[in-house]
Amino acid sequence: MTADVRMVRRVVDTIAARQPVVVVVGDVILDRWTVGAAERVSREAPAPVVRVTETIAVPGGAANTAVNARALGADVRMVALIGDDETGRVLRDRLEAAGVDTRWLVAVPGATTTSKDRIVGGDRVVVRVDDLAGPPSAADTALLAEATAAAVQGRIPGTPDTIAGVDGAAAADAVVVCDYDLGVDAAAIVPVLERDRPTTVVVDAHDLGRWRALQPDLVTPNAGEAAALLGRDLGQGAGRAETVVAAREEVLTVTGARNAVVTLDRNGTVLLEDTTAPATDVHRTRATPASEQQASGAGDTFCAAASVALAVGTPVREAVSFAQAAADVVVREAGTSVCTAEALVASVSAPAETVVDHDQLADAVEEARRAGRRIVFTNGCFDVVHRGHTTYLRQASELGDLLVVALNDDDSVRRLKGPERPINTAEDRAGVLAALACVDLVTVFATDTPIPLIERIRPDVYVKGGDYSPEMLSETEVVRAHGGEVVMVDYVAEHSTSAVVRRIRETAAGTGTGAGAATGDPTAVSGDA
Repeated sequence: MTADVRMVRRVVDTIAARQPVVVVVGDVILDRWTVGAAERVSREAPAPVVRVTETIAVPGGAANTAVNARALGADVRMVALIGDDETGRVLRDRLEAAGVDTRWLVAVPGATTTSKDRIVGGDRVVVRVDDLAGPPSAADTALLAEATAAAVQGRIPGTPDTIAGVDGAAAADAVVVCDYDLGVDAAAIVPVLERDRPTTVVVDAHDLGRWRALQPDLVTPNAGEAAALLGRDLGQGAGRAETVVAAREEVLTVTGARNAVVTLDRNGTVLLEDTTAPATDVHRTRATPASEQQASGAGDTFCAAASVALAVGTPVREAVSFAQAAADVVVREAGTSVCTAEALVASVSAPAETVVDHDQLADAVEEARRAGRRIVFTNGCFDVVHRGHTTYLRQASELGDLLVVALNDDDSVRRLKGPERPINTAEDRAGVLAALACVDLVTVFATDTPIPLIERIRPDVYVKGGDYSPEMLSETEVVRAHGGEVVMVDYVAEHSTSAVVRRIRETAAGTGTGAGAATGDPTAVSGDA
């Protein structure tokens, strides 16, 4: 899982109660998706013939950020330059239909509104056609700066009076700048925001260096933008995260930001906090794997969710996890999608507290995999569940989207632990685990190792406690053979089941449960699960 259910619900409830005012300033786009079946190749050229079944027009770019912020419960004001063309009128209509306030849109006579048209044949984008707005004039840029100032202050451009008396809302709680190199001029906008700076300022820009003087509270570069900032390649795969962490001070210095969250596609995100934080204390999130087509606009959703969460005072780490959960919702949909508050809560709290047999497990895992969810697998006896177990399982759940716990049956526990174990039956142990919020599926296995089960479900991540190394585990070779990874998580010392059972028995025998009795077996939680 990418976010704690209670945290997500708490943030959603806080947003609903406060309805923060969020001003989105930037480059708006109208995304059109023309969808149909591609059944043959044209005789005129080696290109598929798409028989159109549907055409969808949705807000994109900064407009998508605005719509997502509104869907999560914020009161959103959209500030941007658009043309007085049909595309601009459609975009305005779509924004208003989504509940975004468009009174701060500046329609420029004779200008083009940027659009991106994608032709989708079957399940793939056949071609994309971009119609880009030209660079704005100095006069248009001045109008955009005035509209920005008015939106932040809570007044209509060209008037001195605030709208608080009419709409019940005045100054902004947050500003989000979305600069995609389509005309937003930092030199004109930064002085406006410095003069009337709200509590939260977030910048999502292709060139973050242009906004350094603003000293944003958060910037959200993707891997390519981070590489451009640093002037070097980040590498490939999971190793990119380590490269980003090592460059923390450099990223924050170049961007002028208090915090930077670098999005790494399938590798999730890395949060780089101010330089007073220990370099070893790095917050990461895991992402739901998705195709490029499904991932379209996910960065806008991420930025919107993080901004709205920060606007209501959410700590930056929780805001980033909240944003990842929102992005995971939209990547399960094709095209440019929106994450509502209701969909977000449903996504993170979908009940799966079920003890299943191996056939049911295989079906559930396959369904989750088709939805692009990351499968995490761990196993153990979990005889007397204690804080060490719950810490371990919570850490495991954060490595993916579906946590499967495989439980040794009673006979295999006796073979592993001795004739006096287990204390609790497999049925009772499974029921306790299934009730934990971080656990999605529980199954029971009879073999001494879970290798046959691992071979069947092929997890993306296999988790064991920090007292092991991958080389010590017979499961490692099997997991890696199917393309999975083996992850060692931390453990809580003094919380092994053996130690707990021993203290219970010593208490029953009248020998006490002091520190001396507890320190003889500081076994890792997973080693004695």
